[in-house]
Amino acid sequence: MALLKEKDYGTPKPKTDKKVTVEIDGFNVEVEEGASVMRAAAEIGISIPKLCATDMMKSFGSCRLCLVEIDGVKGTPASCTTPVREGMKIHTQTDRLAKLRRGVMELYISDHPLDCLTCSDNGDCELQDMAGAVGLREVRYGYEGENHLGQAKDVSNPYFEFDPSKCIVCSRCVRACDEVQGTLALTIEGRGFNSKVAVGGANFFDSECVSCGACVQACPTATLQEKSVVEEGVPDRTVLTTCAYCGVGCSFKAELKGDQVIRMVPDKDGKANHGHSCVKGRFAWGYATHKDRIKSPMIREKTTDPWREVSWEEAIAYSAKRLKEIQAKYGRKSIGGITSSRCTNEEVWLVQKLIRAAFHNNNTDTCARVCHSPTGYGLKQTFGTSAGTQHFDSVEEADVIVVIGSNPTEAHPVFGSQMKRRLREGAKLIIADPRAIDLVRTPHIEADYHLQLKPGTNVALINAFAHVVVTEGLVDEEFVKARCEDDSFAEWRDFAADPVNSPENVEKITGVPAEDIRAAARLYATGGNGAIYYGLGVTEHSQGSTMVMGMANLAMATGNIGRLGVGVNPMRGQNNVQGSCDMGSFPHELPGYRSVADDAVRGEFEGDWGVELDPEPGFRIPNMFDEAIAGKYKGMYVQGEDIAQSDPNTHHVEQALSSLECLIVQDLFLNETARFAHVFLPGTSFLEKDGTFINAERRINRVRPAIKPQQGMEEWRITAALSEAMGYKMPYENASQIMDEIARLTPTFAGVSFKMLDEKGSVQWPCNEAAPDGTPVMHIGEFVRGKGHFVLTDYVPTTEQANRKFPLILTTGRILSQYNVGAQTRRTQNSDWHHEDVLEIHPSDAEARGVHEGHWVSIRSRKGETTLRAKISERVAPGVVYTTFHHPESGANIVTTENSDWATNCPEYKVTAVEITPANHKSEWQEEYEATTPDLRRILERGVVEPAE
Repeated sequence: MALLKEKDYGTPKPKTDKKVTVEIDGFNVEVEEGASVMRAAAEIGISIPKLCATDMMKSFGSCRLCLVEIDGVKGTPASCTTPVREGMKIHTQTDRLAKLRRGVMELYISDHPLDCLTCSDNGDCELQDMAGAVGLREVRYGYEGENHLGQAKDVSNPYFEFDPSKCIVCSRCVRACDEVQGTLALTIEGRGFNSKVAVGGANFFDSECVSCGACVQACPTATLQEKSVVEEGVPDRTVLTTCAYCGVGCSFKAELKGDQVIRMVPDKDGKANHGHSCVKGRFAWGYATHKDRIKSPMIREKTTDPWREVSWEEAIAYSAKRLKEIQAKYGRKSIGGITSSRCTNEEVWLVQKLIRAAFHNNNTDTCARVCHSPTGYGLKQTFGTSAGTQHFDSVEEADVIVVIGSNPTEAHPVFGSQMKRRLREGAKLIIADPRAIDLVRTPHIEADYHLQLKPGTNVALINAFAHVVVTEGLVDEEFVKARCEDDSFAEWRDFAADPVNSPENVEKITGVPAEDIRAAARLYATGGNGAIYYGLGVTEHSQGSTMVMGMANLAMATGNIGRLGVGVNPMRGQNNVQGSCDMGSFPHELPGYRSVADDAVRGEFEGDWGVELDPEPGFRIPNMFDEAIAGKYKGMYVQGEDIAQSDPNTHHVEQALSSLECLIVQDLFLNETARFAHVFLPGTSFLEKDGTFINAERRINRVRPAIKPQQGMEEWRITAALSEAMGYKMPYENASQIMDEIARLTPTFAGVSFKMLDEKGSVQWPCNEAAPDGTPVMHIGEFVRGKGHFVLTDYVPTTEQANRKFPLILTTGRILSQYNVGAQTRRTQNSDWHHEDVLEIHPSDAEARGVHEGHWVSIRSRKGETTLRAKISERVAPGVVYTTFHHPESGANIVTTENSDWATNCPEYKVTAVEITPANHKSEWQEEYEATTPDLRRILERGVVEPAE
């Protein structure tokens, strides 16, 4: 399509259903009470000139361009700051107004470079447009006097530049940083003629700016401009799509010239992001065309052989031949596969279907196993469905926000900004985290309680909350009686009241003062709408499932479920973790979370697919590794996951992968897992995909191809071709037909199709006959399972305990600029901010060990050793150290254990006993890894790849 320009109404839409009628230029218009005159005019297509106003932010009234005349009102008020009232008569165009506007615009232009023909914003400049709109034809004021022209540009940011000579000091960038992003990195410095936009540092890069792009998007001139636009020119066409980073699922306009992406602009109609973005979604998309992309299939007999480029036909035939040979030798269940949470639902659906229908077993799993599988299990047991309860906008109605084991501003930044807006409006905040995340104290926000618990003690803490609620009479008895099971609640009440769960006893376990636990529990139970948001700091524990059920118990007991502003909300890590689970990636469940052992359910799929399905659950990922080492599991198809870097206990994973006779890796780049592969099938980036993603709020978003597949084949077609080579045909003509099959066989998706999504935009499942427009909030009136079920959540300490040899506890997390294992973000300029993982250590622990800032330290656990630079920080408590896991050479998972959640085998990444010592050497693993790096580089440069015939 042509370049999509969204309509800007000038000011936000009021949140009210009450309407008033006003007359504008002789036309009657009915608008919401409290709407601005500017917005009312825009509603009927009357455009009032403006520069400081935009509907992404509150009205400001500084540019004096949007003046109007109102009968009975003296002067010429600004239309952006003047609210409508019943019967108001407004005039937007008179001789007086025209003269005033031209005068104002003349002053702007008199201190602005007249380089429109060579300006990077030519054709996309609001100042240029407004000069035309007000009829400015000459500027009487010269450039002889003092002006702001010729100032030096700030080009420090890798993605955009700041040209102060073109700034009109409209404050839109400052307000965007405040109101939209919530970082407050920009300000207006000086007064009058000396006013200027300033950052709290030497330049943009060294400031607190998080490069979300809100300021760039808000700027009406070329003052703030993407470097890609400066270099390539203004784009001329738009493709609507969805970001492929975190679980927020932001909608974007991919803006292109020809087949070249020029910029990514957040879509104002995006229901998950409402026109906002983060540094990754907005700017870090260059990996899609990075030189490291593998664009030809490759095979090799042994992992010590060089790769050989081959045709698609040969790669598929070779893969099928090897897999068939393995099954003939070792049995039907000797092969399997792993689906990707970065791929579309349609691509994931075909991989799990390939395994069930062509491999004839259920050896399918997904990366959700190692992140949010406890969410699926815990919420299904208590509420009846394996997903979050609310849409993101629900947070705007929350009175008390509880953040447990999640870091929204780093891992889910767009939602983090939305949460910050609500907190600045007065919502209370409780944070349970071993580390002081940014939300503990950030501009205009301070947590009411930071419960800095010891890693591994989440369940004890939530049980103490429950104890306070039960023993202090804070249970919502009416809600429980109407909505929950009597017997399970009665048993749970007795359990929670046990003195073993008292805050005083739990203080000894968690290290959190009893009075803080009591006060926080009371606040959640009595503070109005209470909403819980949690992340991997909850699920990646040996009691991850227990903790999820503990939070669900608490929400039910206090009535904080089934309406806006409440709920139990998992913050999903990757863009399609929810979708990969929904599509049936688990070995014990068919799509829609229905057991493979259910004859009726299995019969539906057998009838549609025309093949008999295995009624026995297959291997989970940890089982696959164990069986590979045991010599019983010999072939694996891995779609878009780097299990050699992301899974725990790296030595164990590498041993398993080395034991395979055929490992097929399908990805964009030669990743760590590909070191053990025999076949490499190049995949596609989100810019090349046609399908859907599902975000953390169950929102089904369309993903549309902006460019053609760089390697010549759509990713779902690769899977279909492999299936056909294995003997099972998948005769789809397009991705839309795959979604039709998903809808046909999955009740919660019964109403979904590409056509419907293209017409309505995104919807949240369940979307079917009972909910044709989707379901923003779950469990209204009753739970999916009927009555809410309470589960006893005994605290069982992890077996991974500190001792004299390993006295510190290592926990992990994410950072804003990087993503997951870094395969994408490390191939962008995001690495300018975070080029290596570091170890945060408390000053007292550092001093006791002779550790200094920036020096190398050895991290040893019961499983292995790695080396990182030290960062001395009071964000972590004494006895706790912290690192991220975005760089493969860091080897974070060398030290993690094989401990996992009792119900789902989700690894216990968050608790590893370690010792830290100064180091002047790399670990043995890192030396081995670095020794392979030159070979990998040569592979990427095709130096050791045999060319295709």
